[in-house]
Amino acid sequence: MQFIIKILSIIAPGWVVKKAIHTINNPKVKKLREHETEVIQQAKEKTIKFNDFDIKTYRWGSGTKSILLVHGWEGQAGNFAEIIDALVDNDYTVYAFDAPSHGFSSSGETSVFEFSELTAKMLQDTGVKEIISHSFGGVATTIALSQNPAIAIDKYLLLTTPDKFVDRIDTVAQQVGISEKIKARLIKTIEAHYQLDVTQTNVSAYAPKTNVKSAKIIHDIDDKVVPIEYSRNVCAHWPVCTLEEISGTGHFRILRTPEVIEKIITFFKH
Repeated sequence: MQFIIKILSIIAPGWVVKKAIHTINNPKVKKLREHETEVIQQAKEKTIKFNDFDIKTYRWGSGTKSILLVHGWEGQAGNFAEIIDALVDNDYTVYAFDAPSHGFSSSGETSVFEFSELTAKMLQDTGVKEIISHSFGGVATTIALSQNPAIAIDKYLLLTTPDKFVDRIDTVAQQVGISEKIKARLIKTIEAHYQLDVTQTNVSAYAPKTNVKSAKIIHDIDDKVVPIEYSRNVCAHWPVCTLEEISGTGHFRILRTPEVIEKIITFFKH
């Protein structure tokens, strides 16, 4: 396949760029674990219209405190199952949603910016003052907060976070097998479509512009999906942020590791 892409890059570069953009903007939906399915079935579910999508939103518990959970790219609300259990047990009303073309929301081409726009809407609609994000959800949330400074957040916990948008493009370029020349053309196409400078589209640049009182990132040093260096750079540029480096969980088990869940609850208690 990579050989074919190389040939097509020469004879049909426009098609290859479209293929890369399709890969970037069309997340794959992954199957939930048994407990994740059980927790989703326990939620009070509501479907809302957002752009061209039917968005599934969820609520658990009826506690005196409220919090919004924002899943990662190709993730879904159910991925927070064990964290949801713990939050409900600690007097929280928990809100979450499946982003466009994620989970049980309707499918279609989407983007980080549409994900971010929906996150801003959810923050405004729920009025929460506390947030937990996982992975790419940290990108969507941080962009949303930086573009909506009227949304004031007391505590924001990120379970890993990417940083530079260009890193996402590099990953897709490797998956598709495109050359540096085609990648440069891809970047120009994205910049023209979204009216942005890819080199400046970084979580480390957005984070200091947010109205957040206290932020914390928890990141596994052996994370194979999002390197620890990304979180280190974000935290270094964000005065209200602290970083806790852990080991033994990887990128996904961090969501259901008891010791991490205990750290999450402790952060929001103090």
